[in-house]
Amino acid sequence: MSGGAEDSALLCSDRDGVRTLTLNRPHRKNAINRELWIALAQALIDADRDVGVRVVVLTGAQGAFCSGADISAPDDSHPVHKLQRLTDVALALHELSKPTIAKVNGVAVGAGWNLALGCDLVVASPNSSFSQIFSKRGLSVDLGGSWLLPKIVGLQQAKRLVLLAETIDAAEAQALGLVTWTVPAEEIDLFVDGIADRLASGPPIALAHSKALLNEGSDRTLRDALANEARAQVGNFATVDSAEAYAAFAAKRDPSFTGQWAVNRAEQNNA
Repeated sequence: MSGGAEDSALLCSDRDGVRTLTLNRPHRKNAINRELWIALAQALIDADRDVGVRVVVLTGAQGAFCSGADISAPDDSHPVHKLQRLTDVALALHELSKPTIAKVNGVAVGAGWNLALGCDLVVASPNSSFSQIFSKRGLSVDLGGSWLLPKIVGLQQAKRLVLLAETIDAAEAQALGLVTWTVPAEEIDLFVDGIADRLASGPPIALAHSKALLNEGSDRTLRDALANEARAQVGNFATVDSAEAYAAFAAKRDPSFTGQWAVNRAEQNNA
């Protein structure tokens, strides 16, 4: 991974708390080979650990998001190891405490589509196309698609998309709830920047709690969800951001969130 080497398979850039990870294998429509799987998993882990990162944007270079796993690339690894690399990426993305945005131009196919679906929000341009192409390659769905798709579109539509491996456009994907916004290609960068900036200015701990609650809530009973919400809310009250939000509301100004714990501020004042 590199912030400046254009020949790197994964590009990384930072702007005001927003980290953009760009799949950079345009000659293969950003298909992911062994090295890129490893680099992407590590980049997601690094972003989660970096307190300066508030939002992660995932995208692809030069007119494609990702055409899936690069099955043309020589890889003599044991199948278990190959699949572990996919698992590492899927879990790192799902468990990332920062909000994530997939910026999709062009194709998002197979594991590439499920990579986008693993993000919290998906922004696509009208020229984007999507396919769970696995069955056409003699494969079954992977990178979490068997878990993600039924949750988003229901079981029957998930089976349709996976079993028939149809290609759908951005309009249909949005109608099914698989795309959050469709934006003209010439406006997508500015639009994603705006959404990312709004998220980056939010309270990071509260957003992390809400993201985790939503990810886990659909698998829990209401009683479990309420208990988890209560525990998270207690944690929110222990941050500087909670007091800042109330003060900003009273002063009729915009809040400035830092993600600091109130106990740290108290220790600093007593130092």
